[in-house]
Amino acid sequence: MSEQNSTISFENTAIAFAHKSNGELKKAHFLFSSMGKPWLVNLGLKITPVAIKLHLPFTKTVIRKTIFQQFVGGETLEETAKVADKLEAYNVKVILDYGVEGKEGEENFNHARDEFIKVIDYAATQANIPFISIKVTGFARFSLLEKIDASMHSLEGTLMKRYLRAVMLLSTDEKKEWHLVRLRMLHVCAEADKKNIGVLVDAEETWIQDPVDALTLLMIDTFNKRKAVVFNTLQLYRHDRLQFLKDSYTAAVERNFILGAKLVRGAYMDKERARAAAMNYPSPIQPNKEACDKDYNEAVAFCIDHLDKIFVIVASHNEYSNLYTTQLLDKKHLPHNHPHVHFSQLYGMSDNITFNLAKSGCSVSKYLPFGPIKDVIPYLMRRAQENSSVAGQTGRELNLITKEMERRSNSTIQG
Repeated sequence: MSEQNSTISFENTAIAFAHKSNGELKKAHFLFSSMGKPWLVNLGLKITPVAIKLHLPFTKTVIRKTIFQQFVGGETLEETAKVADKLEAYNVKVILDYGVEGKEGEENFNHARDEFIKVIDYAATQANIPFISIKVTGFARFSLLEKIDASMHSLEGTLMKRYLRAVMLLSTDEKKEWHLVRLRMLHVCAEADKKNIGVLVDAEETWIQDPVDALTLLMIDTFNKRKAVVFNTLQLYRHDRLQFLKDSYTAAVERNFILGAKLVRGAYMDKERARAAAMNYPSPIQPNKEACDKDYNEAVAFCIDHLDKIFVIVASHNEYSNLYTTQLLDKKHLPHNHPHVHFSQLYGMSDNITFNLAKSGCSVSKYLPFGPIKDVIPYLMRRAQENSSVAGQTGRELNLITKEMERRSNSTIQG
C-alpha cells in the first residue's frame, strides 16, 4: 500500500524504473541517446513517413522495437492491456488514447466515434483506466473548425455567444455537417457518463480552438452536474489561458457544473509562432518559459483553491509543478489522492515523476496511446521532435536511466 509522503523525491530511480528490466533500460538508453542528436531526429522525421507509405522492408519492425515500444501501448486494445496491467501493479492508472489522427471524411469520422465508444466500453471493465482521451479533429473537418473559429474571432461577446452566432453564419450544408459533429461528441460523452469514464478533450491549434472550447464547455454543462465526466485541455503556453480558466470557473459557478480541467503547457509552440509571424498577427504564445511556468503554476494554485467546482488534472513533465501541487495539498491538509486532483505524464517519459507520485499516494496515470503503427506515426514524430527540441528533456531522461543502470550494476557487484 502506498502512503502519503509530503517529501517526494523525483531522484529516486529505484522507484522510477522498478517496472523496467535491465534490457528495457538499455533500449530506452539507446533511444534517448539517439533522440539527443537533432540531425538524426530530423533525418528520421523525413524518412519514416515515406518508408511507411512505401511499405519498405523491416520499417515497421524497426519502429515497433524502438520508438513505438517506448511511447505506445500497442497496436490493439488487447496488446495495450498488458501494459496497463503492468502499470497497475505499481499503482499507476492509464489514460487510453486511440491515437489515429488526420483521417477526414464522414465515414472516417463515424469510425473514430465508434472507436472512442469502444475504448470507453473497454475502460469501464478495467479498474485502473479512469479516463480516455479524444480529439475533436478525430470527427470534425479541420477546415470547418477553422471557418467557425475565424467567424468567432470577428464577432464580439462571450465565447458561447460568438460560437452560436458563428454557427448561424454557416451555409445550410455546413450547419448539417456541424450538427453531425455535435452528435458524435454527444454520443461519446453520453457513453462515458453511462460507464463512469472521464473524457479528456485534447487541445488543438489556436486557429481552431475556439469552437473546440465551446463544444467542450457545452458537453461539460450537460454532463458534469454531479461528477466530472468531460475535461477541457488548457495549454498554458498560451498567454490567455489562465484567464480562460478563471472564466470557465465563473461559468461553473453560474451554471452549477464541475469544471474538468486538464492543465498542460502545450504542443504546438513552433507552429503557432511561425504562423503568427507569416500572417502578421500577435503571437498567442507566452513571451518566454518563465511566463509559461508562472501561469501554469498559478493555474494549479487556482484549481486547488476551488476544488469544490474544479477537477484538475496536472498533466506535466515539469518536476516543480508536480511537487508544487502536492505542497499546496499539504498546506490545505488535503490528501494527495484527493478525488478532484489527478496527475499524468506521457507513457515512456518522466517515469521518475509518475512512479514516485504513485508511491506517495497520488492519483497518477500514464497517457497511453494505441493504434496501428502506420496510424500513430504523427504521434511518434511529435514525441521524437519534442524530446529533441525541449531544452534538457532528453538529457534528463538519459541521466536518470544511466543513474539507475549504475545503481543496479553496483548492487549486483556488492551482492
